[in-house]
Amino acid sequence: MCCPVARRLVLLLLAAGLVGALSCSAKREAPDEDDSDLGAVGAFTLKERGGQTVSADDLKGKVWVASFIFTRCSTGCPQVTGTMARLQKELDLAGKTDLRLVTLTVDPERDNPAELKEYAKRYAADPEKWLFLTGDKDKIHEIIQKQFKVHVAEREGEERKPGNEFDHSTRLVLVDKRGHVRGYFSGMPSEGEDEKAFEAGLAKLRKRVAKLLREDR
Repeated sequence: MCCPVARRLVLLLLAAGLVGALSCSAKREAPDEDDSDLGAVGAFTLKERGGQTVSADDLKGKVWVASFIFTRCSTGCPQVTGTMARLQKELDLAGKTDLRLVTLTVDPERDNPAELKEYAKRYAADPEKWLFLTGDKDKIHEIIQKQFKVHVAEREGEERKPGNEFDHSTRLVLVDKRGHVRGYFSGMPSEGEDEKAFEAGLAKLRKRVAKLLREDR
């Protein structure tokens, strides 16, 4: 029979093991801290590069990632669209019926469907699953600012130069099947951000997309 000291030692070890098991279980079951619902994008109706009209309702039941560019941009837009082209491959866009990429132009007065079609070809964008949208400039800017809640503004004065006519967000917006924003991610490395941090953000985006694809509407 064990002595009292030995019994106490055994009980302490068992208790420590039980606490550790409970802690691990709680950690596994804790909700994703980034799994937040940031509200509905809301209604919109815009023109796709193929000529068809695309509304928010057309995207219901699909997970989608939105980006914001203009085709004459000589600063960050090519990098952002390059990131979207990566996601087209890395998310297996072609193999998923309930996933879309959506790019909105911030310069719709020049980026008509024909211009967007040529731009999309440079990135081998899937014409059915990677949408490029245009429309009325004031309306698009309002949608970007008030519904996606990211920045866009037309540059003026000395700041306005060819290829740099617009100041706009380079972030990617993740939207779930109900049309609700579920996160913002870098579309290109930001100033002072190293490549590892940018890649970690993209890895998190891919993980979040996979999770949302498993969810019902």
